[in-house]
Amino acid sequence: MTVVPDLELPMTGDQAFNTAALRGTPYVLFFYPKDNTPGCTTESGDFRDRHEAFLAAGCRLYGVSRDGMKSHENFKAKLAMPFELVSDPDETLCNAFGVMKMKNMYGKQVRGVERSTFVVDGEGQVVKEWRGLKVPGHVDDVLAFVQTMK
Repeated sequence: MTVVPDLELPMTGDQAFNTAALRGTPYVLFFYPKDNTPGCTTESGDFRDRHEAFLAAGCRLYGVSRDGMKSHENFKAKLAMPFELVSDPDETLCNAFGVMKMKNMYGKQVRGVERSTFVVDGEGQVVKEWRGLKVPGHVDDVLAFVQTMK
């Protein structure tokens, strides 16, 4: 189990994502490659559709990508997401969670975010992770795990 380092990054809604301030509250961080792309739109929509169930389980949701705030605000509004998106253009949070990977895109090697999800408990410890995941059914798996934490 790794402890999440104290970090602060900008997020939608004119707020700051502050890991130290989140101590005492379990949360899910889902890292995705890019706003407004098909897989990321589907995954974000799935989290949106289960948001109330996550809250009922006592767990907050946050999406993270390297996109800037303007892109995040537009993406959040377009999908009517009830949770905030963290902007990480400098890859601070991405590097802390080790989600930056070399990937093949159209036959070329590119460095990008590996689609990954982490559950962090109230003590700030990562208690579950999914890396290199496939979108279909993933949110249900995360929710089922979170519901066992109560």
